[in-house]
Amino acid sequence: QKGYGIGSAISLFIATNVCESIVWKSFSPTTINTGRGTEFEGALIALFQLMITKTDKVRALQEAFYRQNLPNVTNLLATVLVFVLVVYFQGFQVELPITPAKTKGMAGQYYPIKLFYTSNMPIILQTALVSNLYFISQILYKRYPENIIIHVLGRWEEPEMSVSGQMRPVGGIAYYISPLNSFAEIVSDPVHALLYIIFILASCALFSKTWIQVSGTSASDVSKQLRDQQMVMKGFRASSMQRELNRYIPTAAAFGGMCIGALSIVADFMGAIGSGTGILLAVTTIYQSWETIRKESNGDAMKMFG
Repeated sequence: QKGYGIGSAISLFIATNVCESIVWKSFSPTTINTGRGTEFEGALIALFQLMITKTDKVRALQEAFYRQNLPNVTNLLATVLVFVLVVYFQGFQVELPITPAKTKGMAGQYYPIKLFYTSNMPIILQTALVSNLYFISQILYKRYPENIIIHVLGRWEEPEMSVSGQMRPVGGIAYYISPLNSFAEIVSDPVHALLYIIFILASCALFSKTWIQVSGTSASDVSKQLRDQQMVMKGFRASSMQRELNRYIPTAAAFGGMCIGALSIVADFMGAIGSGTGILLAVTTIYQSWETIRKESNGDAMKMFG
């Protein structure tokens, strides 16, 4: 946090935790008795175990890819797919040509406006909102379990065979904004799926547009920064830069926020290892750290040859 490292310490801790979870659930040597015999927790280790010990190889592959209540190969492939999609969309951007105001005709630079203009902030804010709602709802439900108004906010129960004692929402607002973890759950409760999708997309877009206003990255803020640096957009006067930036920045913020939310939904629906939110936070943090390292390396190289 004092500038000795790269990026935010909190984001790096989150990314490390998510990566640790993915590696552990892929290669965990822990054995668990599932009722069908002893199986390894790690998806890849379980794949090799089943292929070696089962005589019916097709059945072994089916079990490795689709086994329930433990990480499976499908979950792992879904996680890899989400990683690739997020990195791919990170490259989407519009580059606006800018040039020094006092040096006409000089080779200009470009101001990039990325699709993920607000990075992972929309999903962080949305997660904080849901976590606080869950916290308040659980406390009120435990205190007033028969109150009808509390039921509207959320009804909770502890899952069978649960050893952690963690409760899950089974009704009310808390239930309809909770993620679904498979396509089977979507088919069984399409209303829940529809309301969850609408909530995620709308909240991420709203938080993204709000964030640019409070973080100093709105069109007016960027226009002021460029004027302070004696830069203008090519083909536009300094007085008209804000209007031109307004064509791109609010749209990038809202649409980028919706894309982040959509990727989180896809990750949850496909059963990716870790939550969709956690995977997005990890990928965006790792990508930002890599970009920072690359920029600093290029800057050092320019100093060496300059």
